[in-house]
Amino acid sequence: MTLLIGSVTIGLILALLALGIFISFRIFDFPDITAEGSFTFGASITASMIIAGFNPVIATLAAFAGGLLAGTSTGIIHTKFKVNPLLSGILVMTALYSVNLHVMGKSNVPLLSEKTLFTWFENFSIQVSGKDAVFNIIGWNVPAKDIWTLLFCLLIIVVFSLILLWFFRTNLGTAMRATGDNDQMIRALGVNTKGMIIFGVALSNGFIALSGSMLAQFQGFADVQMGIGMMVWGLASVIIGEALISENSLGQVIAGAVIGAVLFRLLVAIALRWGMNPNDLKLITAAFVFIALVLPGFMKRTKKIKLNRQ
Repeated sequence: MTLLIGSVTIGLILALLALGIFISFRIFDFPDITAEGSFTFGASITASMIIAGFNPVIATLAAFAGGLLAGTSTGIIHTKFKVNPLLSGILVMTALYSVNLHVMGKSNVPLLSEKTLFTWFENFSIQVSGKDAVFNIIGWNVPAKDIWTLLFCLLIIVVFSLILLWFFRTNLGTAMRATGDNDQMIRALGVNTKGMIIFGVALSNGFIALSGSMLAQFQGFADVQMGIGMMVWGLASVIIGEALISENSLGQVIAGAVIGAVLFRLLVAIALRWGMNPNDLKLITAAFVFIALVLPGFMKRTKKIKLNRQ
C-alpha cells in the first residue's frame, strides 16, 4: 500500500508535466522537446536556491519562472527566427544541459537534509496526527505523513487544473486555443499569433519546470539527467487521458491528462513490482506511446475497409 500511495503521489506531481505537454502538444500542435531541459531546469533552480537558504515556496516559484524563460526562448527562436519547432526545442534543451550544470555547480544536488515543501507537509502531519501515526486503509497500515503528502499534492494539482481551465476560458486563453486550431483565421481578426505561440510555449514549460521542482523536493535530490525521457512520459499521460475521456470538453480533457499521469505512473510501478528490468523502462514507455499514437488510425482504416466490403 505504501508503494501505491507513493506512486500516486509521484503521478500527481508528474501531472503538472502532463498539463504542460498538453498545452504545447494539443493546444498548439507544437512538438516541444524543450520539456526535457526545462524539467531539469526547474529542479536545479529549486535545489540550488534551497541549498542557499531560500524559502522553498520562493524557490518553487523561481523554478516556474525559469520554465517560463526557457519556453519563451524556444518560442522566440521559432517565431522570430523561423526555425522549425522541433529544432527550436532541441537547441534550447541542449543549451539547458550546460545551464543546469552551472546552476547546480555539479551533476547532483542532495536535499535530504534541507527543508522543502514536503518537509512542511510532513511537519503538518505530525502536528495533526502525531509522530509515527498510521492510517489503516483496507487492512494496510500506511504512515500518516504519506497520506497527508498525497492529499497536499492532490490539492495543488486540483488548484492548478482549475486555474488552467479558467485561463483557457478567458479572452487571452480563447485566443491561444484559436491560434492552435486555425492561426490564419485568428490572425485575420487582429490577434498576434506569434505572441500567442511564445506565451503558450512559455506557459507549457512553466508547468513542466514546476513539476521538476516538486519532484526534486519529493525525491530529495536534483540530478542533471532527471529530465531525460520526460517528453515521452508526459505525452503518454496525455494519450492515456484522451483514451479514457471520450468527451472533448476542455475541463474533461484537462482532467484526463491528470488521470493519465497517475495511471501511467501506477502502470510503471506495477511493472517494476512484477520484476521488469528498470533499464527497459524508457524503451517500454516509447513503445507504448508509439502504439497509442498509431492504433487509433489503424482501427479507423480497418473499420473503413470493413464498411467498403459490405
